[in-house]
Amino acid sequence: MKRLKFTDLLITIMIGVVFGILMKFWDDLYTVVKPILPVARQLIYGMWFMVGPFAYLLIRKPGTALIASIAGASLSAFAGHGIEVLMYGFVQGLAAELLFAAFRYKRFSMVVAGLAGVASCLASFTLDLFYGYAALETWALIVKYGLRAISAFIFTGIFAVLIVRALEATGVTSLIRPVDKKEYTMLDR
Repeated sequence: MKRLKFTDLLITIMIGVVFGILMKFWDDLYTVVKPILPVARQLIYGMWFMVGPFAYLLIRKPGTALIASIAGASLSAFAGHGIEVLMYGFVQGLAAELLFAAFRYKRFSMVVAGLAGVASCLASFTLDLFYGYAALETWALIVKYGLRAISAFIFTGIFAVLIVRALEATGVTSLIRPVDKKEYTMLDR
């Protein structure tokens, strides 16, 4: 199994920082959309699950999903979202990490990345129950978290993979890891 080198760790943390900044702007968008589309806004919630799977797809080493998720949550907590955001970062990153581990860190497809996002969503739901944020009727829970799961799959499975593919096509990722024909075919599984 590949181990993280210092450069991998540094890049992973920087990915978390970039996503932490993006999450601040996404939070503002989410707040604006809230009164306009109170239920449908859950379809843009998947952005909060994207950092871990994106980092793993880019670096492709164990631990990157968890580290990037914690780094993003740390910046978000520092920016004023409170310490409980760190718990969300931890459980979401851990859930994505466990999903990638279930595939032995050898699958980089849209489906696997999307499932990692859904796993992060389920971990977030567990914390929401603990903190009392999910104190809704059963039908409302199904709608709210069903839409979040769809969003998680779209953001982590489709958007993250497409962004990584675009970065690979430019050659930028060759500084992190070599990209060859075999790796492109692995993405299509």
